[in-house]
Amino acid sequence: MEPQTSHRDVADALRTRIRSGELRPGQRMPTQARLAQEFGVERGAVREALRILHTERLLTNVSKGSPATVASTPGPVPTGPAAPPLPTTVALAPRIADAFAVPHVKIDALCLTSVSLTLAIGEPLRQIHAGRLNPARIDVRVLLPSRDIDLAFPAPVELADGSPAGASATGRLQRRWLTHRNAQGQVLRHNLLALRGTHGIDVRVSFRALPFTPPVKLYLLNGTEALFAYYTLTRSEAEIDHEQVEMYDAEGVRSMLFAFERGAGLRDTTFVEQSHLWFDALWETISSELVLTP
Repeated sequence: MEPQTSHRDVADALRTRIRSGELRPGQRMPTQARLAQEFGVERGAVREALRILHTERLLTNVSKGSPATVASTPGPVPTGPAAPPLPTTVALAPRIADAFAVPHVKIDALCLTSVSLTLAIGEPLRQIHAGRLNPARIDVRVLLPSRDIDLAFPAPVELADGSPAGASATGRLQRRWLTHRNAQGQVLRHNLLALRGTHGIDVRVSFRALPFTPPVKLYLLNGTEALFAYYTLTRSEAEIDHEQVEMYDAEGVRSMLFAFERGAGLRDTTFVEQSHLWFDALWETISSELVLTP
């Protein structure tokens, strides 16, 4: 059975067309009826997708009466109490890039694989190589699940009966996740440490292992910002070792990030401070050494 297309799927597809230039600034979007037919969804799903892109300042003139228009200049991703929650693919990269504008960059992350962080770091790295950013020091700490635990997710759908088939699928999913975790961590570390030789930047990248599967992801930037998201599980299917496996898993790159900023009010400031205390406590107590090898 094919998974049903959601309004977020439609928003993701249209966002990609805008970011890639397929839909140009000032261009009229297709009608809602045409988009509904293309994606096989109701018009309500299309309207919700367009509303998301309007919130992200990628579209203007969003109304029921006429097609929306691609924004001429997409606005910056807002922060603070007025900032709407945005997908990780939209919100994280610009916030990471802004974090690299200070002399001493400090980034802490708690996540499942670090894929979103690795992707987001690409933008400030390009700006450093282009001479537009020049930090003197970069400290990155990452908390990831340990390879020695039974992951809560990804997990096979058919596991309740405890059959050997279910146990076998669990092992394959765990090995796939471990390979992904190690590969992303190695790329992140390599790309950052390379700045030592190319730009003389003092870089330190550290990983530690958690004894549990984190149900949330958290990014702490320079002690002033906290970006928080829930891992929402969905049912999906993938080919692993030439066999189709149905699983419950989370797509972290699509998780909605909530932004909190120190100084933007008592609520935001307290959340940032408590998030740092929580991360530091995990780092200094129950986490253990993590080695990015098979």
